[in-house]
Amino acid sequence: MNREEAWALLTQYNEGEFHRKHARIVGDVMRYFARELGYGDEEEFWEVVGILHDLDYERYSEQHCIRGPEIMREHGVDERTIRACVSHCYGITVDIRPEHEMEKVLYATDELTGLIGAVVRMLPTKSVKDLQLKSLKKKFKDKKFAAGCSREVIERGADMLGWSLDELMERTITAMQASPAANGN
Repeated sequence: MNREEAWALLTQYNEGEFHRKHARIVGDVMRYFARELGYGDEEEFWEVVGILHDLDYERYSEQHCIRGPEIMREHGVDERTIRACVSHCYGITVDIRPEHEMEKVLYATDELTGLIGAVVRMLPTKSVKDLQLKSLKKKFKDKKFAAGCSREVIERGADMLGWSLDELMERTITAMQASPAANGN
């Protein structure tokens, strides 16, 4: 499945701009990390996984990552993509642990991109280009701020990657700064 096909499938099941924008941002972040981590030949695959990871969330939030695989199989999505998408729900609705580095990146950055987006909306410029690590860390510690973004998942994701929390945050900020979707494009 290519980027355009993934986007067409996502938009079939997600009408809200919030979920569509999140899919674009996570797709961009995944593409960025594919390049940064030496998987440049798989950039589009990483991006497709980022686009499709929450395919079922808008319609089936209570069955997130359970209905998604069914939908993807109905549309001919390959099992590698399905597994990667589902692994980001590890410990939440499924027991499929992220194993490949790409799956770990998705697991670690999905919640973090949401938190970063919430922090950016608080900035006077509302631009991710102006976000500094210290601002993100301050809001990360405030459990009431963007309470739906699991700090535990973000920390577990950093551990899975063997990165410090600061490194994960800094690298994800940089990835979002390079994201057309995170910058209003």
